[in-house]
Amino acid sequence: MAASASLCFPAYRNTGGFAGFSGGRRVSTQFTPRGLTVRSDLESNVSDMSVNAPKGLFPPEPEHYRGPKLKVAIIGAGLAGMSTAVELLDQGHEVDIYESRSFIGGKVGSFVDRKGNHIEMGLHVFFGCYNNLFRLMKKVGADKNLLVKEHSHTFVNKGGEIGDVYIISELDFRFPIGAPIHGIRAFLTTNQLKTYDKARNAVALALSPVVRALVDPDGAMNDIRNLDNISFSDWFLSKGGTRMSIQRMWDPVAYALGFIDCDNISARCMLTIFSLFATKTEASLLRMLKGSPDVYLSGPIKKYIMDKGGRFHLRWGCREVLYDRLPDGGVYVSGLAMSKATQKKIVKADAYVAACDVPGIKRLVPRNWREWEFFDNIFKLVGVPVVTVQLRYNGWITELRDLERARQLRQAAGLDNLLYTPDADFSCFADLALTSPEDYYLEGQGSLLQCVLTPGDPYMPLLNDEIIRRVSKQVLSLFPSSQGLDVTWSSVVKIGQSLYREGPGKDPFRPDQKTPVKNFFLAGSYTKQDYIDSMEGATLSGRQASAYICDAGEELTALRKAIAIVEMDRAGCSTYTSDELTLV
Repeated sequence: MAASASLCFPAYRNTGGFAGFSGGRRVSTQFTPRGLTVRSDLESNVSDMSVNAPKGLFPPEPEHYRGPKLKVAIIGAGLAGMSTAVELLDQGHEVDIYESRSFIGGKVGSFVDRKGNHIEMGLHVFFGCYNNLFRLMKKVGADKNLLVKEHSHTFVNKGGEIGDVYIISELDFRFPIGAPIHGIRAFLTTNQLKTYDKARNAVALALSPVVRALVDPDGAMNDIRNLDNISFSDWFLSKGGTRMSIQRMWDPVAYALGFIDCDNISARCMLTIFSLFATKTEASLLRMLKGSPDVYLSGPIKKYIMDKGGRFHLRWGCREVLYDRLPDGGVYVSGLAMSKATQKKIVKADAYVAACDVPGIKRLVPRNWREWEFFDNIFKLVGVPVVTVQLRYNGWITELRDLERARQLRQAAGLDNLLYTPDADFSCFADLALTSPEDYYLEGQGSLLQCVLTPGDPYMPLLNDEIIRRVSKQVLSLFPSSQGLDVTWSSVVKIGQSLYREGPGKDPFRPDQKTPVKNFFLAGSYTKQDYIDSMEGATLSGRQASAYICDAGEELTALRKAIAIVEMDRAGCSTYTSDELTLV
């Protein structure tokens, strides 16, 4: 009987998490010879977002901060919280990060169980246009930790047999001429759609803001924002697209991006990605980590933060945001009520950052603050449940050419890329033993499939054994050649609310990183930024939160003095001794 592990995170606070895109060629193109050098650098094949790209997607480098040094408390050690911390530390501020879990990373986190298995919160894929995240990885020395995959997005369709070349379809972007030509060729040559559907698909995209993005990226982004109030399906069908295109291609993409289908995802979300694919040759090129996020992503960021003087406080959760009013009526945060098991304390700082996801910030916002429309709008956002399943086999599930090779355990074999399917409850999946071998390839063992169940709602109430049974059955239907292979280990991770539900009309409710409370800021991929809810969005939100805090340096210092006077007056003190300021 297979060993198993499980986790359930009902509605946690940190940020992070996500996957990508797919298309049409033959099975043989999917196998990378094991002897080739693996590309892992970020010096090439990365989109240049400084030219011909919306300005909001990749801000310029911040000016050197010369104001007073601030003490900043960050709630949440996910990607958004750590991105904020790195930016603030680089500007000379003092930073403490508080995390209620025993590990960092949020939805991009991972940990090792008692038997040495690495368990992830989800499947994480890096687009070539993740410039803010790549910038962060270079800064912390993690730029060699990503493995470049073939420039092709792969669909796996139900019912194939060994030798059946049409079980695999691709969007093959490998072409000597870059964007937009390589994308046009990929869509015209894919076997995932029939000729009629491809023609109608081409008409719809030709009538989209994607075309304007080629010459006016900022204008196109404004047009795309204006399409937030319509679903992608309604927009696509109104432009001549077909329902078959949605079912066989775009639904798996939508599930991978936002964990919801085209009928429920905003056209803004999908067209944001399409515009980047159309204008940036490398945007559609995928990378995956060498191994687990804790070792190859969160770990280097944590080390950088600590080397810079930042401090992590694990298992410290925020019970309450304490606040008060100044004599002029202005609201300010007076401290954070923190707890760790039976320990309790009040944390005080000059600025406070809630780097949470949607359920986390809803729990933290004081009830009276909902009188502000800014905070009340957050409660109009909801998270999407998602279930991530890992299955270890005693053979190679995605090896389609050679049955004998699929059964041997001497050498890894199969499809080394992110995979999409319209024919299973997991719209995207990957064999981590191939894509991220440092931690997931184990000698003498086979594939480690990581499958993201979207929508996760039907699976949330099920027992883990039943989830494993259903998923392994669907794996077999996709890969009949895997008949006879056994699951030797499994894990199930349930997240009650993951990404926020990027449905039509929800973008206006996303809050800015600067709030009506002078010393209280937000970070998280759900907050206002031009990218979608993703790892890149989380990183970008951290940059924006840090910029707001630095811009408010003098104001926050003045607020510190005003708060000190108020507190002394309440304590009956007659004199005030100013804190000595340190300039950065």
